[in-house]
Amino acid sequence: MDIQENKSTLNVVPRNNDKIKKIWKTALILLAITAAEFVMAFTMPRGIILYVLFMALTIWKAKYIIMQFMHLGDEVKPLIYSILVPIAFLFWLIIVLIKEGSDIFNMRWF
Repeated sequence: MDIQENKSTLNVVPRNNDKIKKIWKTALILLAITAAEFVMAFTMPRGIILYVLFMALTIWKAKYIIMQFMHLGDEVKPLIYSILVPIAFLFWLIIVLIKEGSDIFNMRWF
């Protein structure tokens, strides 16, 4: 019997400085947004403005992560909308269910 050896070759690709710069840029943008959230959490008084800012920055970070790490920034617009529109409807559904649930609770007990 012949024993075949598994021969594999390793091709070394040179560094792509553009990709490395893009990764660092993404990391610094996310770090800046997170630092801003951290500073706001300890300096601003609790209230609707703080909560709206937190939600906006969180959505912005999620969008940026989706665009960069899931590579949707380079895709066509209909594909992006086919992902983002159902997510928007899901958020709307959650908000409406919470609102309706609290209204039913208030009607029943008060």
